[in-house]
Amino acid sequence: MSDVKIEDMSFEAALAELETIVERLERGDAPLEASIEIYQRGAKLKAHCEGKLKDAQMKVEKIVLDGQGQASTAPFDN
Repeated sequence: MSDVKIEDMSFEAALAELETIVERLERGDAPLEASIEIYQRGAKLKAHCEGKLKDAQMKVEKIVLDGQGQASTAPFDN
């Protein structure tokens, strides 16, 4: 389990750690208290990944076609 702050992680790093957590929980090799802590971090990583995906989706939805059928992007104001 990483000590990196979740909010500072990229989507890819958070997803990789989440996959590691899922594998570890599936193996069942951690004591109960550690499993609870791991699960809690996994839940936070999942929420972080979902937020990153939602932001990306909103940016993609800002893509519009101009009058000549050319794709352009409009800035996304968060």
